[in-house]
Amino acid sequence: QVRLVESGGGLVQAGDSLRLSCAASERTSSRYSMGWFRQTPGKEREFLAAISWNGEITYYADSVEGRFSIYRGAAKNTMYLQMNTLKPEDSAVYYCAAREGIFLIRSQAYSRDSYTDWGQGTQVTVSS
Repeated sequence: QVRLVESGGGLVQAGDSLRLSCAASERTSSRYSMGWFRQTPGKEREFLAAISWNGEITYYADSVEGRFSIYRGAAKNTMYLQMNTLKPEDSAVYYCAAREGIFLIRSQAYSRDSYTDWGQGTQVTVSS
């Protein structure tokens, strides 16, 4: 099990960019596949992006592809979500998640049930 801590959330204006960070308690590359989700009150946690254990394969939800980018940091226990051209509807609590091992099938990257470890979340608010 790995402990995850998100940071980088805040209040921004529509059109701005923001980068979220996810710091893990141990090295996650070569062992963990990871992802980003978000949730607003009364709604289910929504998949945004995922990255393979080696950083070579990425997956995106249609709603954010082209605007958001997921990548692993040079430090082996960090992951990032670069968010550009933010919209008010992007306002949510953002969570990073991890699962040990690879995504065996593509759909596992998109499913919150595939992930075993979660951070506490960081709030992103985009004003119009």
